[in-house]
Amino acid sequence: MTVLTIVSIGPGVTVQDLGRPGHIASGLSRGGAADTLAVAEGAALLRQSTDLAVLEMAGFGGNFTTSAPVRIALTGAPMRATIDGAPVAWNASHLLAAGAVLSIGAVEAGVYGYLSIGGGINTPPVLGARAAHLAAGIGAPLRANQSLPIGPDFGGPTGLGVGVANRFSGGTARIIASLQTDLFPAEDLQRFTQTTFHRDARANRQGVRLVPEGQGFGLARGQTILSEVITSGDIQIPGDGAPYVLLPEAQTTGGYPRIGTVIPPDLPLLAQTPAGAPLRFVFVTLDQAVELYRQDLLARKGLVSKCQPRLRDPAQIADLLGYQLISGMITGWEDA
Repeated sequence: MTVLTIVSIGPGVTVQDLGRPGHIASGLSRGGAADTLAVAEGAALLRQSTDLAVLEMAGFGGNFTTSAPVRIALTGAPMRATIDGAPVAWNASHLLAAGAVLSIGAVEAGVYGYLSIGGGINTPPVLGARAAHLAAGIGAPLRANQSLPIGPDFGGPTGLGVGVANRFSGGTARIIASLQTDLFPAEDLQRFTQTTFHRDARANRQGVRLVPEGQGFGLARGQTILSEVITSGDIQIPGDGAPYVLLPEAQTTGGYPRIGTVIPPDLPLLAQTPAGAPLRFVFVTLDQAVELYRQDLLARKGLVSKCQPRLRDPAQIADLLGYQLISGMITGWEDA
């Protein structure tokens, strides 16, 4: 069995997959990767299922080695990465030789980086998933000297890259009306879409707090409502008026009014916005949101076709002599 051994590691690295749907009635939110698009990008680079578990690295990676050659992909928030000291590209797939050391440093933009491995991380599933859900006490951050089993890899290319739109420095997220949107005065809703927010340093996999430019958005009446079901993407407005956007490990019920809900295609943007970066919101209709979600699903299915061989500097190819550089020979007299 091939294993991934952790030589050293940052404090916020966990095993993640797409989470556990279907348990919200029991008080367990779906959880899973904060940036599911990064998981899809890694799966496309390795030509494998998005259901396989990966490593999610919050802010910093670590040093890793394997007992046998494995294919890897690096996606999500870009981090400085090397294999045995030689730099390797982000948003790309690589071959990690047995015993070679993959070093992943601090994040350069965004929040969450992802290490996907051919065959996936094959830890025992809990309630149908391998994802750590820290808020629920399922799993825990990984630590040095742990060894993680890797599932069987059915093979595929390496040396591929994929173009990625910038979702690592803030931007504009699209939202739909929530159950309490109508409780907010029309002028406050308009001001909400005209306000630039900045992500607060206080954030985790449960949610992120946003600091508005100017006054907040607390209600004069109806600030406390009957506790009801909530989900990732909901934008709660607590008493201080500063929005709080819920992420994968959010609680399943809450009593703060929700001014809106971020649509699923824009949740990776919210998760990857670093502290201090700007965010704005724009309302879309439910029909528009459904169409945007459909387009996002199609785009994710089409990621494989966007993964192309990377142009590499021959001076940085350690096994250059192993490539077939000339496919034929001539005598030189053919045109005489």
